[in-house]
Amino acid sequence: MCGIAGLIHRDGAAGIGQEMTAMLQALKHRGPDSTGFAVYGTAANDEYILRFKVAEQEDLASGFKIHDEIKSRRATVDERLKSLDVRVLDAQEATEYAYRYRIAYGGDLKRLADFVEDVEGAEILSIGNSLELIKDLGDAGVVAGQYKLDGFNGTHGIGHTRMATESDVDIRSAHPYWAYPYNDIAVVHNGQITNYWLMRRQLERKGQRFVSNCDSELLAVYTANNLESGASLEDSLKQSIKEIDGVFTYLVATKDELGMAKDTMAAKPMVLYEADDIVALASEEVAIRSVVPHEIDTWDPYDEEVRVWRA
Repeated sequence: MCGIAGLIHRDGAAGIGQEMTAMLQALKHRGPDSTGFAVYGTAANDEYILRFKVAEQEDLASGFKIHDEIKSRRATVDERLKSLDVRVLDAQEATEYAYRYRIAYGGDLKRLADFVEDVEGAEILSIGNSLELIKDLGDAGVVAGQYKLDGFNGTHGIGHTRMATESDVDIRSAHPYWAYPYNDIAVVHNGQITNYWLMRRQLERKGQRFVSNCDSELLAVYTANNLESGASLEDSLKQSIKEIDGVFTYLVATKDELGMAKDTMAAKPMVLYEADDIVALASEEVAIRSVVPHEIDTWDPYDEEVRVWRA
């Protein structure tokens, strides 16, 4: 079933971490397996926020040896970053297996991502000037508390509560998806893509890479490929309705935009609230009312509808 939500402030940064937590907690009945956030803070063009993990939550149950292995993997990542002349300006341990590094790096993001992910068990969740992608097992309150999201200020964000139907219950299969190796692009999706493997192979032949077998990741890679080719976000969303088969509603966030698209059947729900200062959208109205407590009018986007908002 799954639940998705998005929020964008048009008049500057706000407590987007706390707001997204409230929205996704209101949707936890739609997906109890995992929760994920892609939140956008103040951009620093000469710096990146690197979010990565070196193990899965379930690995911790395998015994004392895994704790030493996690330490070893992180040390190897640190060595590799140093070899690429990456300056780690700040390193934080979100959990024993997941980390937030603020780095200065002037090289190619693909080279950086590949070099880090060549370490056994390592996976980059996001690299961005303003994007931070956080996802883990549990509901929104659990994940937000674990990763200290309540204090995060930013302009916009998207999030997802997942009910696993076709892939594993782990961090790798959770949403959102970062569009490897592109800066500041993330996607959440509710639905099923029926021509996933066909589209995936087409993108792989163009040199794109996938880190999971979840069909939702296709939307992130597809969007990034289109934007790299010069398309606008709105153009990419409209093109996806023509080229991607299935039933889907999805949200895309970039450094300064939030977009949505619904397929031709419009079978997956989406409720929208729009005001001069804020836009909120979610699978159910209850999520919007968790952050906009006064009386509001909402509406459901139509089939094949595409919308884009700028922060």
